[in-house]
Amino acid sequence: MTYTGLVIKAHSGFFTVHTDSGERYTCTAAGRLTKGKHEEDALALGDHVTFELIKSEGFANGRITEVEPRVRSLARKDPIASIKNRNIRQVIVSNVDVVVFVFACAAPDFHPRMLDRYLVGAEAQKLPILIVANKVDLVGIDTARKLFATYEQLGYEVLYTSSNSEDVATHAGVDALRERLMGKLSVLTGKSGVGKSSLLNALKPGLQLEVGRISALWKKGKHTTVVPELVALDENGQGSWIADTPGIRSYAIWDVDAEELDAYYREIKPYVGQCTFNDCDHLDNTPGCAVRAAVSAGKITEARYDSYCRLREELEKQPKW
Repeated sequence: MTYTGLVIKAHSGFFTVHTDSGERYTCTAAGRLTKGKHEEDALALGDHVTFELIKSEGFANGRITEVEPRVRSLARKDPIASIKNRNIRQVIVSNVDVVVFVFACAAPDFHPRMLDRYLVGAEAQKLPILIVANKVDLVGIDTARKLFATYEQLGYEVLYTSSNSEDVATHAGVDALRERLMGKLSVLTGKSGVGKSSLLNALKPGLQLEVGRISALWKKGKHTTVVPELVALDENGQGSWIADTPGIRSYAIWDVDAEELDAYYREIKPYVGQCTFNDCDHLDNTPGCAVRAAVSAGKITEARYDSYCRLREELEKQPKW
């Protein structure tokens, strides 16, 4: 007899599978799934799998026999394989429904270029994006909206939140965020100090304690797995899951070459085909650049164009694998 479920934990060849009935099984993978050459990890968090029960073999009481095709994945080049000049995608979380970028409006100050980096990485991997502007109570909603106005104009969804229970208007943003994440597998990322732990606790009291326990376990290990576990946002683990670990907080641009960067800036992309030269880099010394003309005309903000230029120059210096 076979069962189906969601992989919610991956550790040293063992996978915890959560079934629709709420039961959890510790499984290993059938040899045919992992043997041979692979372009990406054969099994990862977020995979929907079929497994069969087996007589207990140490920690395992199940064996995964099938993995459903992935819709989308948050991934990077495997750092160990890269050292050996092998190009393998390390899948951090598969079947991601939304990546949530949490930034504070103040304390610490909002840094747009850091958000731009995150957006490029998500756009490159075709991941649905949600921006959370947190700590709105420190600056007021009008100032907060000015800080993130460019991103709303570009079509990104922005929610304004505060975990301060006395700030009624922005605490409503927490309710909107909870509703937005229900029934989804989400990945939260945000630098230290942006209020993400408090935000998680506001979403579901006690959730950040579970996240903290997982993070503590992560810090003690030296494993290459970036996401050790998914945690349930709803009461019974019926489809609402959050991935949040130190590894995800270091989310960066993966698998993006300098030459393709312009495709991941939403306001730049439409002008690329209008440049005089097909290989236009849109930097200062390139003649006939439609992107720079759009900047001069106010159709692309100076700040976002400067962000593009800095990131382009950084990617130019990266080694080619």
